[in-house]
Amino acid sequence: MEGDIASMGQFIGAGLAAIGSGAAAIGVGHVAGNFLAGALRNPTAAASQTATLFIGIAFAEALGIFSFLVALLLMFAV
Repeated sequence: MEGDIASMGQFIGAGLAAIGSGAAAIGVGHVAGNFLAGALRNPTAAASQTATLFIGIAFAEALGIFSFLVALLLMFAV
């Protein structure tokens, strides 16, 4: 019985940690959407802001990958 509870806790924790992957997708959408809205308002400044766009997307994706790794560690770590 004790092993079943620990296993259940691992899967619940992994599921909660995996929510961060979905949150990262939402974050990337916000970054790209805000860049597109700004680029449509001022097209001449859009070219100078593409590096900032990619940095923002990279940070959002890094957090998603980190939460995915935490979920994997919770599921498969002994």
